[in-house]
Amino acid sequence: MKAVLIAAAFSLIVGLFGTPMFIKFLVHRGYGQFIRDDGPTSHHTKRGTPTMGGAVIIAAAVSAYAVAHLVTWSPPSISGLLVLFLMSGLGLVGFLDDYIKISRQRSLGLRSMQKLAGQGLVALIFSVLVLEFPNRSNITPASTAISTVRDTVIDVPQSWPAWVGLLLFLLWANLIIAGTSNGVNLTDGLDGLATGASTMVFAAYVIIGTWQTNQSCLVSPGARCYEVRDPRDLAVVAACLMGACFGFLWWNGSPAKIFMGDTGSLALGGGLAGLAICTRTELLVVVLGGLFVIEALSVMIQVGFFKATGKRVFRMAPLHHHFELVGWNEVTVVIRFWIIAGLCVALGLGLFYGEWVVGS
Repeated sequence: MKAVLIAAAFSLIVGLFGTPMFIKFLVHRGYGQFIRDDGPTSHHTKRGTPTMGGAVIIAAAVSAYAVAHLVTWSPPSISGLLVLFLMSGLGLVGFLDDYIKISRQRSLGLRSMQKLAGQGLVALIFSVLVLEFPNRSNITPASTAISTVRDTVIDVPQSWPAWVGLLLFLLWANLIIAGTSNGVNLTDGLDGLATGASTMVFAAYVIIGTWQTNQSCLVSPGARCYEVRDPRDLAVVAACLMGACFGFLWWNGSPAKIFMGDTGSLALGGGLAGLAICTRTELLVVVLGGLFVIEALSVMIQVGFFKATGKRVFRMAPLHHHFELVGWNEVTVVIRFWIIAGLCVALGLGLFYGEWVVGS
């Protein structure tokens, strides 16, 4: 628990005090956000606001993880390192996208295929490695079984060739990673919206990782114990991300002094996916990150319905822009969407704990 507290505190401090320093650097270099002309007109005042602030979140999380392990003099776990790799790798893809936008002063960064290829490569490396490195109990960071709040019986039959299970897991893991990273990316359209929602979800994973540690099959064997390789260290990673987002939110809240950009949104989505896969809560993350799911679904509905009928369901997608165009103030939209995010997190934690109580 000491490492969790140190990680959260240190990442919060770095995010809180490192962000204004990064803002000055970005302003000096002229790295400002390019605003879409087809978006809400109220957003045009945000043109030129420093972006790529996600770099601070990544730096705060990684440095806090290192400090937490140095202070407690404990070695890092392979699960924690893999989640940080996924987060940083997707953050790098987002950084390239952001840099192209601001250097060429346009709303398009990497082309869609380039972006997907970068995300796919990082996700592929993570997905292969996460099935390796078994511990003394032969538990790997992830398994090929589909998980809800723990691994289910839905898995590849042992009679099937091993490569089939690996291939299916790669597809499944890539779907989770693409879904979470793009969900957070789509939500990141209003000041503080994605940052605040992410803080809540990562806080939930601090609780989940801590609970799994106390109910680990190595510590407390039983019918409902958790077979997770490194739950305590995954709680540390979640605390790093929670604190980093919290510190960054001070400057990202309305009116935002800095945007996280794709650097931050893809990184946070990657961190969320990595935690879901390694804590064996792959389907639960759909509930915990319910706001991100709603935002992504609004885009899918809008695009699909328009292609089919030539009409729009929403005035603009993602959904938060629809409510802006309806007449809601930006701060009102953010606060109400935060409430939705909080309710989704509460429901997810309730389902997680309820499953343990019923099964005990």
